[in-house]
Amino acid sequence: MDQLMEFLANNSDQLLMKTWEHFYISLIAVLLGVIVAIPLGVALTRVPRIAGFVIGTVGVVQTFPSLAILAFFIPLLGVGKVPAIAALFFYSMLPMLRNTYIGVKGIDKNLLEAGKGMGMSAWQRIRSVELPLAVPVIMAGVRVSTVYLIGWATLASFIGAGGLGDYIFNGLNLYRPDLIIAGAVPVTLLALITDFLLGRLEGKATPNGIKDSKEAI
Repeated sequence: MDQLMEFLANNSDQLLMKTWEHFYISLIAVLLGVIVAIPLGVALTRVPRIAGFVIGTVGVVQTFPSLAILAFFIPLLGVGKVPAIAALFFYSMLPMLRNTYIGVKGIDKNLLEAGKGMGMSAWQRIRSVELPLAVPVIMAGVRVSTVYLIGWATLASFIGAGGLGDYIFNGLNLYRPDLIIAGAVPVTLLALITDFLLGRLEGKATPNGIKDSKEAI
């Protein structure tokens, strides 16, 4: 414990930098996943014939070992943050894509017909009916992906991307428990705080009618 306290006292600035670096890598990967997976999930509800194939393919990619994905991007993108973000982006896809597809696909068809009867265009129905009603399911996928990626981002240190993984793996190599704890505890706190904040965001984005129905149950 004394060794840990001494390390924290001497390296607090570096610890903050590594924590921000770790969060930055994870956040960019999640945002890329949101930008790609959610529109793709909505699009797949329009072409259910290929939805199973696409989701299955993404699921197969999810089974690849994390280090193998990181190593795959080294010849293409070199080392550093860019290949780490690319690899984490691929890992973020499945929960968000699958949840978006399930959430939108499960919307009551009568509501969609009502929107169509009101003269809404396809884009207006997506924006005003489908996405708001599917928010709880979609956000569940985003929260799962984000928590996973914050943990997996520790592996990014293997390819020079930095982050809190540097402390963890240096601690393992040097038999320094203080370094392992200095890396592992902030990762855990980042995951918990981010999940809490995303939960609050989900609550604000969920329509009141859906929240009321959940509370009634």
